[in-house]
Amino acid sequence: MTILGIDTSGPVAGVCLWRDGRPRYSATADVGLTHSEALMPMADQALTACGLTMADVELVASVAGPGSFTGVRIGVCAAKGFAMARGIPCARVDALQALAAGAFGFDGEICPILDARRGQVYCARFRFSAGALPVRLAEDAAMNLTDFLSTLPGDGRYLFTGDGVGIHAAAIEQALGERAVIAKPHLSCLRADAACYLAEADPGLRLSGERLTPIYLRKPQAERERDAHRGETA
Repeated sequence: MTILGIDTSGPVAGVCLWRDGRPRYSATADVGLTHSEALMPMADQALTACGLTMADVELVASVAGPGSFTGVRIGVCAAKGFAMARGIPCARVDALQALAAGAFGFDGEICPILDARRGQVYCARFRFSAGALPVRLAEDAAMNLTDFLSTLPGDGRYLFTGDGVGIHAAAIEQALGERAVIAKPHLSCLRADAACYLAEADPGLRLSGERLTPIYLRKPQAERERDAHRGETA
């Protein structure tokens, strides 16, 4: 299967061309361009480098969130456009699960955290067991880091990965000590090839382009401000 994977859900834009069960081209960009500027040239370069065109793509894997509201919309809209133009399906990939998939082989719990701003993180918990896919232990949530850490069992080892690590590593290590494993920068970035891997391994993620929607854990800022102006609780 030939899969085009795209991720614009966070600060780093990512593209992967996955073919015959492995990544053939993978790129990330954190160079100051907006994702709307970076994504299309990156996708075109991936196809060109592999000697392919969109006519060869059979599935579009989109990291649909949680993450930046604007970034998520860019990626989801691009994936919908690619898929609907070609009449092929999409895969709706959860950003936190994709991060967990990159920690294959870790023998404790995997705790992906993404910077949700407003003092919060997007977070979840996973573990690998007998299969090659991460098993979910807790649903995605948006909460304060302290509240998330309080949900962890009192023993065991915990691997933290994602763009929230750079902000919260010191607080995590202070709270958990040697039980906390902090992913290094080259391993904590969400990668589009992880999205392709999940899209191929889990057919349940696939759906039509028309049905692809973002994964939001809270209201966008504009809606929160509108509700606050109306005296509503966000």
